[in-house]
Amino acid sequence: MSKHHITTTINGDEVDFLCETSQTLLDVLRDELHLTGTKEGCATGDCGACSVSLDGVLVCSCLVLGVETGGKKIETIEGMADGDELHPLQRKFVEHVALQCGICTPGLLVAARSLLAKNPDPTEEEVRFGLAGNLCRCTGYQNIVNAVLDAAAEMRGA
Repeated sequence: MSKHHITTTINGDEVDFLCETSQTLLDVLRDELHLTGTKEGCATGDCGACSVSLDGVLVCSCLVLGVETGGKKIETIEGMADGDELHPLQRKFVEHVALQCGICTPGLLVAARSLLAKNPDPTEEEVRFGLAGNLCRCTGYQNIVNAVLDAAAEMRGA
């Protein structure tokens, strides 16, 4: 199989990579670019563990082909923190004990960031709806919802 040369932007940096036609964005991120924060949970788009932002749209990277990302803007979990300074969502997940095994956490954080970019003052119901595509088998969801609501308030300056 021949590989395709792709140029895209990942977490604000222009990135070039080679990938086969059949490689998913998830495979490219993890295997070619060594951005292993994005997790594979199901490989069928059902769990949300591999969620990334693609041109501002939340997607499951296991359902997007790497060759489809040329010229697009991708944001992963690695792009959330600013150096050693955690994003408010990351801090609040820790403070609210909204994580355990960590498989779902990157996808939940990326989904929450996407939600708050569109709706900086969500209700609990809106948070639950916004995160509905992300499954967690360890924590239950209340601490996750509380963390997102707390982060939203902090980010608004409330």
